[in-house]
Formats: sequence, structure tokens, C-alpha cells
Amino acid sequence: MTASDPASAAELQQEIEQTREHLGQTVDELAAKADVKSRAQAKTADVKSRARAKTADVKSRARAKTAEVKSRARVKTAEVKRKAADASGQVRRSQVVQRRWPLAAVAAGVILIGSIAVWRRRKT
Repeated sequence: MTASDPASAAELQQEIEQTREHLGQTVDELAAKADVKSRAQAKTADVKSRARAKTADVKSRARAKTAEVKSRARVKTAEVKRKAADASGQVRRSQVVQRRWPLAAVAAGVILIGSIAVWRRRKT
């Protein structure tokens, strides 16, 4: 095959086109690497996107934790109220018993005095 052969000329032309394409892609890649401003903007956009996602995740977890804490607080509040009511009832019952002792003592005294009076009358 000689250089003037049409098949080899077509092959050379095709090889030249492929080389030009490859060179063009390489130049584009180098230009993109050299474009610091657009790379910084892309990085900024990526960081913002990840920050928004993380913020949304943290907010979601905070809401869930808040709901859990509120639920526990309601349960504990109800438990404390129930215990307070039980203690209050015990105190009231204790106070009633304490108030009954003087009354019982007076009643016993009246009955004793009445019994003594009746006994003396029958003796005479």
C-alpha cells in the first residue's frame, strides 16, 4: 500500500478525525479543570445540598425525640398525679382517724359516767 492509495488516504483521514476528536475532548477536560470558578460553584452547590439534607434529617429526628419526650412526660405526669391522689387519700383517712380518737374518748367517758350514775342509782 502506498500513501497515494485511496484506502490508506481514507484511513489516514479517519485517524486524523479521531485524533482531532480525542484532542478536543482532552482540551475540554483541561479547560474544565482550569475553570476554578465553576468547580468552586459546583462544590458549593454540593455542600449546600448535603447540608440541607443533613438539616432535614436532624429536624426529623428532633421532632421524633420531642414527641417521645412529651409522651413520656404525659405518662410520668399521670403517674405522679395518681400517686399524689393516693397519698392525699391516705392523709385524709389518717386525719379522720386522728379526729375520731378524741370523739371516741369523750363518748367512752360519757358512757362510763352514765354507767356509774346508773349503777349508783340502782344501788340505792
